[in-house]
Amino acid sequence: MELNQRVLAVKPSVTLEIAAKAKAMKAQGIDVISLSAGEPDFDTPVFIKEASISALQKGFTKYTPVPGTVELRQAICRKLKRDQGLDFTPEQIVVGCGAKHVIFNVLFALLNPGDEVLIPSPFWLSYPEMVTVLGGTSVLLPSTEKTDFKISPAILGKAITPRSKIFILNSPSNPTGAVYSKEELLALCAVLKKHPGLMVLSDEIYEKLVFDGLKHYSIASLDPEIAKRTVIVNGHSKAYAMTGWRLGYAAFRDKALAKAVESIQSHSTSNPVSFTQPGGVVALDQGDADALKMCEVFQKRRDLFISLLKSVPAFKPFKPSGAFYLFVDIQGTGLPAFEVAKKLLDEVHVAVIPCEPFGSSRHIRMSYATSEKDIETAVKRIAGLFVKK
Repeated sequence: MELNQRVLAVKPSVTLEIAAKAKAMKAQGIDVISLSAGEPDFDTPVFIKEASISALQKGFTKYTPVPGTVELRQAICRKLKRDQGLDFTPEQIVVGCGAKHVIFNVLFALLNPGDEVLIPSPFWLSYPEMVTVLGGTSVLLPSTEKTDFKISPAILGKAITPRSKIFILNSPSNPTGAVYSKEELLALCAVLKKHPGLMVLSDEIYEKLVFDGLKHYSIASLDPEIAKRTVIVNGHSKAYAMTGWRLGYAAFRDKALAKAVESIQSHSTSNPVSFTQPGGVVALDQGDADALKMCEVFQKRRDLFISLLKSVPAFKPFKPSGAFYLFVDIQGTGLPAFEVAKKLLDEVHVAVIPCEPFGSSRHIRMSYATSEKDIETAVKRIAGLFVKK
């Protein structure tokens, strides 16, 4: 059997692979502390669950419109107006089975073979894999800790060519937790305005998880010209602890593009799960207070984690402004990231993510979407392995 060559070029998700291995070890009775998870450790708020339980009991178990129920798309429009001051209609919204699914469909609708996708690095590992399977070319835009892992307008401008089709912006970022300020986004807008054929895909899934009094800005809210060619992607997973519900969405200025994405979805998954959608409505309308409480807990854990890691000189964490990950420089160990991750899991049963697939062999990603007790125990185990006696 001969497989599709583009599929053969795609690497499996290392985050899901390590998380699955950690769960398997736990099932064997091994005391594994997982710092690999890309999901909140909180339960979905009760009132959100009750909305979907009620929908199930009322028989809301049939197909819905492919892009989601009108009620959910209206709730998304209300959210975008409330949070970013942006006006959309339900016809400009497509809801899919998670933000990852939506991003894939948007790229599918836009990319032709050879089209270039500009991706700031470090990056969420699925972006370039999606581009590969769809026949595009990923162009990685480097950033460093000196720039707080954010790209400059000069780096963006230098990377743009006649084949550039999409610029992916992820703020707050996975894996670094970097958050672009309003001024930094406006500077990127000034470059983008010189290239009217370049689309922007703004991945805002960690929008509600921003620390230290900072504010999240959508690039689509800052410049009307850029707004016309920006697709906003967001979802319920991170803000409302709804990862398993698989609800993500995209907001399009271009209704033809929205229709194209809807058409793709109609021939693959069809609609999102029917009875999760009423829960999605109340999450957007009533869930921000719970999201804020979770954000405050994450900030406290971040500060604790960074403080404790001072006991491990070989591990140098970047202080994130958002999301729930520490992006940790492990050059002091003398080992590449995969080796560090393997040693931690095999020898002291701490699961972390090596960041080679995210664009750096010098870093690991450590999630603090876990308890303070687990963070404290994990650092003790790490110190036992990497601190010289």
